[in-house]
Amino acid sequence: MRKQSIFQKVFVPIVYGYDFTSSVILACAITDCQNIQVIGLVPVPENSALSGAAVSARKLRLQLQKLSEKHNIHKIPQVFVSSSSWNELKKTIFIEKPDLLVMEWPHACTALGISVEEILREAPCNTALFRGPILEKPEKVLISIRGGLYAELALRLALSLSKTSKSSITSLHILAEQPSEAQEAAYRGLARVLENLPEIERKEIKTNDPSEVILEASQEHDLLIIGATAQRGPDSLPLGSVAEKVIRQSPAGVVIVKTGGAPPTEFSHESAGSTAISVLVDKWFAENTYHANEFSELSHLIRQKENQNISISLALPALNEEATVGQLIELLKYETMQKVPLVDEIVLIDSNSSDRTREIAQNLGIPVFIHQHLLPECGPRSGKGEALWKSLFVTRGDIILWIDTDITNIHPRFVYGLLGPLLNNPQISFVKGFYRRPLRVGDKLQVGGGGRVTELTARPLLNLFFPELSGIVQPLSGEYGGRRTALENLPFFSGYGVEIGLLIDMYEKYGLHSIAQVDLQERIHHNQPLEALGKMSFAIIQAVSRKLEHRFNRSFLEEVNKTMKLIRYAPGRLFLEVEEIAELERPPMNEIPAYINRNTP
Repeated sequence: MRKQSIFQKVFVPIVYGYDFTSSVILACAITDCQNIQVIGLVPVPENSALSGAAVSARKLRLQLQKLSEKHNIHKIPQVFVSSSSWNELKKTIFIEKPDLLVMEWPHACTALGISVEEILREAPCNTALFRGPILEKPEKVLISIRGGLYAELALRLALSLSKTSKSSITSLHILAEQPSEAQEAAYRGLARVLENLPEIERKEIKTNDPSEVILEASQEHDLLIIGATAQRGPDSLPLGSVAEKVIRQSPAGVVIVKTGGAPPTEFSHESAGSTAISVLVDKWFAENTYHANEFSELSHLIRQKENQNISISLALPALNEEATVGQLIELLKYETMQKVPLVDEIVLIDSNSSDRTREIAQNLGIPVFIHQHLLPECGPRSGKGEALWKSLFVTRGDIILWIDTDITNIHPRFVYGLLGPLLNNPQISFVKGFYRRPLRVGDKLQVGGGGRVTELTARPLLNLFFPELSGIVQPLSGEYGGRRTALENLPFFSGYGVEIGLLIDMYEKYGLHSIAQVDLQERIHHNQPLEALGKMSFAIIQAVSRKLEHRFNRSFLEEVNKTMKLIRYAPGRLFLEVEEIAELERPPMNEIPAYINRNTP
């Protein structure tokens, strides 16, 4: 899967008779050249015939062709003749919908015959208004973030420069000597985002004169990025007082950014940090989302495994899966152990099945464990999460994968797809699978009908309380794995909350960059009845509530909240049946004495 650029379509307007080379240079520093669209504009005085500009248009096309060839820009430049170049540009932007418009100040204002105030007030899309000098590959970029409305776009631009031009990025956080509660709230939100962007060096300064601090810091950088003002009114400066001073006096190149459209009438500084989270999520999604086909060349994975001298365990949780467990074990054992030495051990972690599940696995030569019989000193519990937690105790691999045993279309991609990111990227410690989940209705399959608890419970909860994880396609998928060094340090919920609990804890302990996800294409399995899905949702809500209790160091989930009132139907009446669904949590495995002793030489 090709990793996408942050800006997929960047517009660079060039007006006939003016040199806009710096605009092209900056655009090439921001994104891949194939994402740049040069727009040529030939202005014609009002009440003059547009046809009279035919020669000028021809000259501009030739100029833009040479410019595109020089900078390896793939898209054919467009040239427009108009008596209102600014309106022509806005019309083209409305049709093409670019991600960013790059314009030079005050050059663009003069060429287009409009003021900087008009450009910023009427910005039809995200706009980067800059003043040189501009280097082809700026080495050191400073981004000034004060929690303003355009902090998100400033972050995107800085990250794009880091990706395309390998620029080192420093963020400068400026707070007043006595900041207001709104400013502090915005700063906290931004700090939360930046904690998950290790490629950005952070500096914090308190001052009542931000422009002087920014100007001093800019002397050590090639390029400075700052947001325009979000203030409105007849007395407000078009760039803002700080940006106005900086763009005129900074020895480095300066880029002023503004998102498209007018700012809202009421702008809450408290929203600045939360909106910037989308930068973090978008970046993570682009860089840490893989496809299983990327890793289908198993010889490469085996070389990676051997070079890193690591072992791999596959643990299969099961409860009454006699219909599918045999085919699943046979295929995975042959394809990943016998045919190629990718997996070192496969074990079945059974939840005390009452059918032939264990017998089938044993006949296929797979070690079988009943998880209720393991670690008796901890006491038995039911639940899939309990099986996964205890699988750490009976496996030896440096990497542990879990695959559910109810899959009817099992394929080795479920193994090599999950292993790929872990073997190829040492920063990744946890990988989630995702897939299309057809829903069986009678004898037919509804494409994409599965994952109801995911879409109605898990993802809304993550978006609300843990938005950094909102890019996870299927947080509840049963196919995932990670490094033992990370997993043994995490608590495990014993029931349905195990997947979302591990995801949240992995993020909070190791950071978003430690998590990846892989498209495993399609997974077909038997679907749960609606009542079972309700119980699952109830357990997941409990799990998220517990994580929020840990975050805020306060308890708000009472014992009474662990029972669920199920609605029962009987001839002529309705009644309630109370069932306890208490989502209990096990401590990290490396705190269990038997596990510690097992690993002691």
